[in-house]
Amino acid sequence: MSDLQTPYYLIDLAKLRVNMERIQHLREQSGAKCLLALKCFATWSAFDFMRPFMDGTTSSSLFELRLGHEEFGKETHAYSVAWADHEIDEALGYADKIIFNSLGQLDRYSDKAAARGIKMGLRLNPRFSTSGFDLADPARPFSRLGEWDLPKLESALDRISGVMIHYNCENGDFDLFDAQLGRIEAEFGGFLEKLDWVSLGGGIHFTGDGYPLDRLAARLKAFQQKFGVQLFLEPGEASITKSASLEVSVLDLIHNGKDVAIVDSSIEAHMLDLLIYREIAKLPQEGEHAYQIAGKTCLAGDIFGEARFPQPLQVGSRISIADAAGYTMVKKNWFNGVPMPSIAIREEDGTIREARRFTYDDYKSSLS
Repeated sequence: MSDLQTPYYLIDLAKLRVNMERIQHLREQSGAKCLLALKCFATWSAFDFMRPFMDGTTSSSLFELRLGHEEFGKETHAYSVAWADHEIDEALGYADKIIFNSLGQLDRYSDKAAARGIKMGLRLNPRFSTSGFDLADPARPFSRLGEWDLPKLESALDRISGVMIHYNCENGDFDLFDAQLGRIEAEFGGFLEKLDWVSLGGGIHFTGDGYPLDRLAARLKAFQQKFGVQLFLEPGEASITKSASLEVSVLDLIHNGKDVAIVDSSIEAHMLDLLIYREIAKLPQEGEHAYQIAGKTCLAGDIFGEARFPQPLQVGSRISIADAAGYTMVKKNWFNGVPMPSIAIREEDGTIREARRFTYDDYKSSLS
């Protein structure tokens, strides 16, 4: 293991290649295009490695859009739940396609987009999803995410060339995907066949081990042929699953009913989704020595989870927390003033390089 000062996120390019090759296979077999979802992973020091395997990026804000345009290139899709007047002109300067969340936003900005020759789309909400969390469910009651009234969608056909339909969430069940896509075809098929392109968003866990990738490819190819559209997928987690870890060190060991190891990291600051969704980190589970792994902030619930090790831990022991690429580096924060983890990359030859280290000056400059 590297002698870099912990904590740091470690991106392993050999593991990342596994996902990239599966994405490339899907593109080749289906004809669908794949755009990296920057809301999940925007660590641009890895973009040179990823670029040959993907078709571009999709974004959720002006800053993500600009980053994708500047650092990834290729095709750039611009989406936001709501564009502001002061940012729309700049956004149009970076976008190949701009996807509006509502008819109101389309009405407000379509003339500007048309004048720039930018292809436009709308978000279509099918009113169902695979999300198991109300917090992340785009089909929750009173959802603000997209349009679903067919006559209203039809009224926009003179301005839009496509739609984005994001309704999957960590969906590794192909049969469920197939059935729900069939529901979309049945309800919106007459509308879809009048379009040039359709994005099915992200959340399809098609790079997972054992996923029937060729069945997915055939389904996507058939959809495109049926409706005469170019399909896009927006893999975020699927692009980087299992490709990185969070490397931490033990700072203190206490016993208060169970053995607790306090490490130099934090779930609230460095793996926020664990806290938001009340999940546990992917920790080592081999050995007879059990510990609760806890963060160093003052938040009482700053706990990564339970782990097991072959040998007792000591102050200074290193722990590797697996699957730490998605929704971590893009959400890290300065809670308690705890230093942000550095970002490091393990090359395919095994060498490790530090891509970025965050300092007190970064902390201070984020405030005023």
